[in-house]
Amino acid sequence: MHSIKSKLLGKGDKGENISRTKSITDENVEDIDEVDDQGQSILMGIIAQLRPGCDLSRITLPTFILERKSMLERITNQLQQPDLLIAAANEKEPLLRFKEVVRWYMSCWHIAPKAVKKPLNPILGEYFTCYWDLPDGTQAFYVAEQTSHHPPKSSYFYIIPEHGIRIDGLVAPKSRFLGNSTAAMMDGVTKLTFMNIIDPKTKEPEVFTLTQPNMYARGILIGGLKFELGDHLIIRNSTTDYSADIEFKTKGFISGTYNAIQGIIENDENKFFEITGKWNETMTLKDCRSRHTEVFYDCSKAKPLKPKVRDISEQGEFESRRLWLKVTKALARRDHTIATDEKFKIEEAQREAVKKRLEDGVEFYPKLFRPLSIEETALFGNEHLEFVIYKDHVLQKDAIRNDVQAMKNHIFEIAPFLPGQKFNEKFEIPAFKKVNSD
Repeated sequence: MHSIKSKLLGKGDKGENISRTKSITDENVEDIDEVDDQGQSILMGIIAQLRPGCDLSRITLPTFILERKSMLERITNQLQQPDLLIAAANEKEPLLRFKEVVRWYMSCWHIAPKAVKKPLNPILGEYFTCYWDLPDGTQAFYVAEQTSHHPPKSSYFYIIPEHGIRIDGLVAPKSRFLGNSTAAMMDGVTKLTFMNIIDPKTKEPEVFTLTQPNMYARGILIGGLKFELGDHLIIRNSTTDYSADIEFKTKGFISGTYNAIQGIIENDENKFFEITGKWNETMTLKDCRSRHTEVFYDCSKAKPLKPKVRDISEQGEFESRRLWLKVTKALARRDHTIATDEKFKIEEAQREAVKKRLEDGVEFYPKLFRPLSIEETALFGNEHLEFVIYKDHVLQKDAIRNDVQAMKNHIFEIAPFLPGQKFNEKFEIPAFKKVNSD
């Protein structure tokens, strides 16, 4: 077991340096689990700020625990198995389709840095876009924007036009210090819409709502650092009474194991499937009716499809990779002094911008996402969404007409996604004003 002092110094009980010595590159830097000597004074500073139950969003975190990507980009980890999502959209039988949605959603939790790392906190107005070239020749598109800073809220939108798949989401983590652990309570929701599957009763597309497990970092002061997912993930459907409840089990102090899950797919009357295993290894599905058991998902055989991002030279000032470039380059070199300095400059500029808005009596408005109306929040899936992409109404009309090309044209009016695309003259206008001009 490592003592507090040895952890501060980046050494084990015998004094050995636990930082890995292999060369650091852009490709392998997220695999490095390191606590450098340079981090000692920073970590001492954070310990002085900590009180049980305090809000970590207002704490200055040491850079050596930071991932080299913003939360806006980190969200795309959940979108790296589009083949499973397309398979779910193509399934005709409702219960089997629900099961395939669960398979897709459970397939990507293992995609994360091997070390305990926290993504960069996006600043207000920061945004990120990317795209995927899918094996069948189609493309998927993603855009996210930081719509609130205190409390932090990230709104996002993902779409595969040719397959009628759309995702709207809000990530609103509430961080807490719990003594020897930190917790990120993952408020918000993922709203999955199959635009081509229409409920014959309501004439509306089929919608799924999906919540997230909470995230824990154990052993931040005493013991080895360990990342865990915990608590419950809930999936519901707008057109049926099917639901899924997946419990992510955290290891007990004396007994238990890491990364275990146990879940059920059911409705009000029947239990259909049980899911067990480990979310980062192999999960097993048992049919409660036939008792048949099969491998639900094997993470060792996963082939995640990473998103593609336009070159830095084409990105806007507040686009994530350009905004944090000096920080992420310093992190890649393990130069935590420079990383801390550059991170402070960005955060200080944000504080000054907030101060000036207050002095001028100006309110901040997102550029890409608009607030939902009271009437819209009453719709299934929108209860916890808060914001939606400002082209929402236009894209819904495109979906009704099944006009894929019009849909893509409207998507490209939101922001540049593909290499060579340019910002249009309306980009900086607040989203709610652009809605009125569309």
